[in-house]
Amino acid sequence: QKDDDIEEGDLPEHKRPPAPIDFSKIDPGKPESILKLTKKGKTLMMFVTVSGDPTEKETEEITSLWQGSLFNANYDVQRFIVGSNRAIFMLRDGGYAWEIKDFLINQERCADVTLEGQVYPGKGAKESERVKNKTKPEKAKKKKDADKNSKGIKEENRATKQRDDL
Repeated sequence: QKDDDIEEGDLPEHKRPPAPIDFSKIDPGKPESILKLTKKGKTLMMFVTVSGDPTEKETEEITSLWQGSLFNANYDVQRFIVGSNRAIFMLRDGGYAWEIKDFLINQERCADVTLEGQVYPGKGAKESERVKNKTKPEKAKKKKDADKNSKGIKEENRATKQRDDL
């Protein structure tokens, strides 16, 4: 073996061969079981929205508590704040993503968790937003905006509202 050869465990994730999938563990009634097995050992990211219109500092504190709880439960999760009420939770092993999602949606201040294109409403979600497993919320939002515009209701833009509040 040459000195410059890289061992399989040291290769970047995209160059490693995929882990073999044991199809006997797949429950045909639960499509999430297939995703769990295919994401095992791969890096995965999930978006988490904090409810109640928090500041960025409040979002930092709340998600830090969640990350600490997950760390204490031996889940390796990194957290990145991406907005005043949103954070990305990055997992080194995507096989645990659904367990972490279940923990997060049971938190009082969790509005929703987006995982693999699915939006799971949390305890902190408003009743109108608790439509179970909404898929691709962008399409629903575009349709809603189109309906408003077709009715002739003129909506103020975000910059105007912020200027008025100042």
